[in-house]
Amino acid sequence: MSNNRSDFKTERFIRTILEHLDLPVPIRLWNGHVVGGQSDFDVTKCIHVYVASPQVVRAIARRPSINSLIELWSSAQIDIKNGTIFDIIKIEKRTHLRAKIKTLPKWALAKDLPSLFLGASTIKDVDKLSGDDPFVSGSSQSAIEHHYDVSNAFYQLFLDDAMVYTCAYFKDWNNTIEQAQFDKLDHVCKKLRLQPGDRLLDIGCGWGAMLIHAVKYYGVTGHGVSLSTAQTELARQRIESEGLSDKITIEIKSYTDLDMRFDKISSIGMFEAVGIANYDTYFSTVHRLLEPGGIYLHHAITRRNKKGKRFGKKSAEHKALVKYIFPGGELDHIGMSLSNLEAHGFEVHDVENLREHYGKTCRLWAERLWARFDEAVVEVGEARARLWYLYMALCAIAFERGTVQINQTVATRRQRGVSTIPQTRDDLYI
Repeated sequence: MSNNRSDFKTERFIRTILEHLDLPVPIRLWNGHVVGGQSDFDVTKCIHVYVASPQVVRAIARRPSINSLIELWSSAQIDIKNGTIFDIIKIEKRTHLRAKIKTLPKWALAKDLPSLFLGASTIKDVDKLSGDDPFVSGSSQSAIEHHYDVSNAFYQLFLDDAMVYTCAYFKDWNNTIEQAQFDKLDHVCKKLRLQPGDRLLDIGCGWGAMLIHAVKYYGVTGHGVSLSTAQTELARQRIESEGLSDKITIEIKSYTDLDMRFDKISSIGMFEAVGIANYDTYFSTVHRLLEPGGIYLHHAITRRNKKGKRFGKKSAEHKALVKYIFPGGELDHIGMSLSNLEAHGFEVHDVENLREHYGKTCRLWAERLWARFDEAVVEVGEARARLWYLYMALCAIAFERGTVQINQTVATRRQRGVSTIPQTRDDLYI
């Protein structure tokens, strides 16, 4: 069969599907044909999804999976023109896709099916996007570096000036990301009831923002551990430029290797890398490192625990996330977090769900990255820049819709008598 004949049948195959599904956004094919567009469709103005070649259809047909879509997006073989992912979501309508897929005209599709297995279907330019050993429980140092050592300059394109890469806290929904991240760090410090002279440990300290904030505004002595070489190098530079080198130390090592005690411990956005298989070690270690009565703040993303469903089963979306973005990462549910804290000698005092805040944070990150996308491509290449934009945009949508949550949990190392937590929470909201 000639390439032209094969391409014609490939187009007819995908047109049959798209017209049956009646998607809310027009699809423009490689030859300029549009499926679902209005009569006045203007390719230069109307938002639409672009399919770059028949190879895209063949790649999906031969390997129908989320991974194929991610790789095709990352290589720009599937793209959104005249808009963004958020624009697509905004005009989404109820399509009842699952029901429509079941009623696809199978005989009409069957006659063109052989054409999908003729010709090339290579997904281009996606080498090295996935991490090593992504499906183990817990992130190794190479897994951490896969995500965090992409490029400090790349992260500076979309993070706030302090380079806080965790959920912001919006006291006013119109606040800038800089103000919201300052307020988040301050919110954490207040929850920890930091006092001058306290010894604070920040597990997974990133670019040092939490330690710098706590030392500058609360007079503590800070220590951090991280497995990211690139982050630690920049964190140390930032600490030195603030004149705080005598107050803050950072080590590239596992939290399990520490042998000192601290008055307060924060873990902000690193627990997702621990892995369920390592939870006993994690909570036992935090308990060992914390002084009796000391305060621990546990800031972590969680999944819902659904009645009648096995929690440990991984969805296709989760598998894709750990393959390309967070190798070894796993999420627990809030009940599991609380059970582990109590079982390992902690008293739980407060839980605050910041889901909407993280949805807004991720949306702002994605929008800021998109606004400087050309610079991002220069820094890390187009495929990785597109992948990171996709990840942040989809995370924003997941948090906004409540698919995932993020909780700040405050606990103390259990002791007899009155706890070290004030009897009211008025001090947090002054």
